[in-house]
Amino acid sequence: MMPSELPTDGNANSAVEIVGRSRIAVLVPCYNEEAAIGKVIADFRSALPDAAIYVYDNNSTDRTVEVAQGAGAIVRREQHQGKGRVVRRMFTDIDADIYVLVDGDATYDAPSARGMIDMLVTERLDMVCAVRVDRDQAAYRLGHRAGNRLLTGFVAHVFGQSFTDMLSGYRVFTRRFVKSFPALSGGFEIETELTVHALELELPVGELRTPYYSRPVGSASKLSTWRDGFRILRTVLRLYRAERPLPLFTGLGVSLAIVAIGIAIPIFITYIQDGIVPRLPSAVLSTGVMLLAFLSIACGLILDTVTRGRRELKLLAYLAQRAPAEERRRSRP
Repeated sequence: MMPSELPTDGNANSAVEIVGRSRIAVLVPCYNEEAAIGKVIADFRSALPDAAIYVYDNNSTDRTVEVAQGAGAIVRREQHQGKGRVVRRMFTDIDADIYVLVDGDATYDAPSARGMIDMLVTERLDMVCAVRVDRDQAAYRLGHRAGNRLLTGFVAHVFGQSFTDMLSGYRVFTRRFVKSFPALSGGFEIETELTVHALELELPVGELRTPYYSRPVGSASKLSTWRDGFRILRTVLRLYRAERPLPLFTGLGVSLAIVAIGIAIPIFITYIQDGIVPRLPSAVLSTGVMLLAFLSIACGLILDTVTRGRRELKLLAYLAQRAPAEERRRSRP
């Protein structure tokens, strides 16, 4: 998937018309963003003047809540710690036609939201993901960039066509995506779950290249390259086990079968030459490993049927929501 370029003036004008007849909700999960949240709210108020801006505070210990309220945002709290839990609460609570999800660290470009919304509606997509184009050398740390590329490549290999910037925290969704998304992640791996959900159901999605800036002075990143990278990788593996059980357990079964055959070959050679089985423990071990191989393949077949049923339920939940065109017609005067 090749991301589109930065929005032009024509796209911006078209997006303004869409904003005028749709309910837009800007969702900002926050944890200790006192230095940045005011700018985020002001920028999105300017870019999307008719949108409702929701700030969900996640147990901040600084003045994030006071600053957000002073800037005019609708402020709510989520006590369960973790970005994934905050996003789940946001998706549950807020009803709108178009959702803009953005981090509260003032690193994403608010004016690009108009182009992302325009792309979402005119191309009839369900999600548009911002591809970060860093404007400052320190904006996108080398470790984060390398980890993003590795994880994006791994997801593309496992689930097929993927995104250029899988871990971007700046996305635009339709209502049908948000209300049918079964959010299960607790932390920063929520972006991975959003990506895999779209790929698994083969939903129409797109990308748009947007500027990416350094954090303002006084704001510190909550990300840990290694800790959060391992958590995201664990989430990818968990989703692979849940969504692709047949290739996973078939591969495990074939590997076990090869081991069992490798153990059994010397036993068969000895039996053919001498007519005896002198290494009975090895024969028992080979038989046991081969049984495990068959069990693994059988489990893969059973779980693949279960996964297909779950995928059908997800698709039915998605189709039960209003299509974007119906939302726009309903919102017109």
